[in-house]
Amino acid sequence: MLKFMNRMPWATAHLAALILAGLALMPGCSRQPTSGREVWAEIEGRPIYRDKVERLYRSRVPSGSEAGSAAQALNLKLNILNELINNQILVDHASHARISVAETEVDTKLSQVQVAFTPDEFQKKLKEQGMELSDLRDEIRESLIIEKLINKEITSRATVTDAEISDFYQHNEATFNVPEAQVHLAQIQVTPTKDAQVRNLRNDDASNPAAAERKIQALYARLHNGDDFAKVAQEYSEDSRTSVGGGDMGFVPVSSLAANPQLKEAVSSLKVGQISGIIRSPTGFHIIKLLGTEAPGQRQLSDPTVQSAIRRNLSNEKEQLLRAAYIEDLRNRAKVVNHLAEKIVAAGGNPAGVP
Repeated sequence: MLKFMNRMPWATAHLAALILAGLALMPGCSRQPTSGREVWAEIEGRPIYRDKVERLYRSRVPSGSEAGSAAQALNLKLNILNELINNQILVDHASHARISVAETEVDTKLSQVQVAFTPDEFQKKLKEQGMELSDLRDEIRESLIIEKLINKEITSRATVTDAEISDFYQHNEATFNVPEAQVHLAQIQVTPTKDAQVRNLRNDDASNPAAAERKIQALYARLHNGDDFAKVAQEYSEDSRTSVGGGDMGFVPVSSLAANPQLKEAVSSLKVGQISGIIRSPTGFHIIKLLGTEAPGQRQLSDPTVQSAIRRNLSNEKEQLLRAAYIEDLRNRAKVVNHLAEKIVAAGGNPAGVP
C-alpha cells in the first residue's frame, strides 16, 4: 500500500463533532463586547475574552479529566488563544481582500454539520458550546472566508514540479511496493433494526426486517435506473461510518474478503464501476460498488496514480509550510497584544501566579 495515500473515507460523526468544536475557534468578531469580561488578547484593539478560551479548553478536555499538570493546562489555553488570534488576523485580511461567501454556501456547510446528529443531539451540542444557531452560522461563514483566503493565497501557490516528483520517488521507491492485491469498494447498507447512530442526509432508517428489505429493493431499483451510487449512499445508507463519503470504504486487501464468502464472490464478479446484487449478511443488506483494483507489485514512476499521489503529498507539505509562514507574516504586521502571555512571563511560568 502507498503509505502516504489517503485511502480511507471520512468518519462522519467524528468529522461533524470536530467541525462544531473547531468552528468555535473562530473569533466571532461581529459580537459586541460585554463589560466585566476579562480580556486575554487584543488584535487591532478588538478583544478575545478569557471565557471563550476557557470554554474551548473544556471542549478539548474530556469531562471529569484534566489536561495534566496546572502548567500543561495553562499551556493548552495559551495555544488555544494563539489559534483565536491567528483566525482573527486571517478574517481581517480576507476582509481587506474583499473575500466573501454567499448564504447558500453557509447553508450547505451547515447541512453537512447537522447530518451527523439527530435534532436533539445537535441542539445539545450547540448548548454545550454555549452557542445559538445564528452564532454557528456566523462562525461557519467566517470559516469559509478563511478557507477561500487560504485557497487564494496558499493552495494556488503550492506548485510541485516534475523534477520534485521524480526525486521523491527515487528516495521512497520501497513505499510504492504493494504487498497484495486490493480492491477499492463503496457500499450502501440497510439494517433490519432501528439504530440511533444511523446518519444519512434523509435521516432514513428501516425499523424492521420487512421495511429493510423493501428499502434495499427500492434503492437497488434506483441504481439500475441510473441514480448516482454516491448520492444514494449519502441520502439513504445506514452505515454511519461511510454514508457521508458516498459509501466509500477505502482500499481493502483481497485476503480480508475471505471471512465473507458471499461478499468475496460478489466482488470477484464485478468490473470497475459495476455494482453488485443485493447481499444479505447478519447485519442486514448491502449493495457493493467496485471503484478500483490494485494488483500487487512495484509501482513505477510512470504510473499516473503514483505521480498523482506524490504530487498531492508534496503539495500538502508545501501548503502546511506556506500557511505557517503566511500567518506569521500577517501577524508581524498586525497589532497584537497577548495579555495571557504577559501574565505567564510575569509569574515566571508559575501557574499559581496567573490570576
